[in-house]
Amino acid sequence: MSNTSLDSLNRYMFEQADVRGQMVQLEQSYQRMLQGHDYPLALQRLMGELLCATSLLTATLKFEGDIAVQLQGDGPVSLAVVNGTQNQEMRGVAHYQGSLKDDANLTDLIGKGHMVITITPDKGERYQGVVALDQSSIAACLESYFERSEQLPTNIWLFADGQHAAGMLLQVLPGKDSDLAGFEHLAQLTNTISAKELFELDAENILHRLYHQEDLRLFDAVAVEFKCRCSRERSAAAIRSIDRQELESILADMGHIALDCDYCGTKYEFDSIDVAALFDGNLSDNHTH
Repeated sequence: MSNTSLDSLNRYMFEQADVRGQMVQLEQSYQRMLQGHDYPLALQRLMGELLCATSLLTATLKFEGDIAVQLQGDGPVSLAVVNGTQNQEMRGVAHYQGSLKDDANLTDLIGKGHMVITITPDKGERYQGVVALDQSSIAACLESYFERSEQLPTNIWLFADGQHAAGMLLQVLPGKDSDLAGFEHLAQLTNTISAKELFELDAENILHRLYHQEDLRLFDAVAVEFKCRCSRERSAAAIRSIDRQELESILADMGHIALDCDYCGTKYEFDSIDVAALFDGNLSDNHTH
């Protein structure tokens, strides 16, 4: 059975074990994130895994606000970041230099580096966690993070091929006496999943294949979508922060000022009338290009 549903995150809980699970299956949002960037295959895969990891983290850490999951290091990929919200609205971008081998792993791509998880809640204080990138995959690094910082046994599976991206997470419930035997049994079952199954089957089919002898509760699916938060207003604010003389010089040379969104590629153009209006405080939304 083909997975024709929209990109989604499914949460489930095992009735006989203090363990929760999540599954994310992405296609449209993943392809839209890659669109226009011409990333090599290894970087397409990395961005797919990072997109799924961010979606899973968003559902696991439970907050209202924004999340950024950023990889940075001294390798050919200097930066890879996915931003999201509690509503599973995602966007991401990467910066790299040189050629990347198709089979390059996390260490090959990032080199020595770390993952920074930043949560900016709508209310309350900003939280930042730093994860050492000392394993060869994002999944393994995040498993170590949960083990060290949260003391929660966690297993994560991430897959991406440039067209589809998918992931699963299993975790012992916080505040429970660790049901390690139950967790390990469920992890062994989950370990039999293939990328092909996650890419092609719907959630109920996958869960039945993996856990048909287990008693589990499946919650309503949550849609995941690519959503960039760039706007003409934000671009205008960025321009307003630049010295006016410098802007006048660019206008004299180019005739306009163009800002491209790094995430989605949208171009925002401002001519001399726009710039004058910006500093006079009455830029009209109607004067667009």
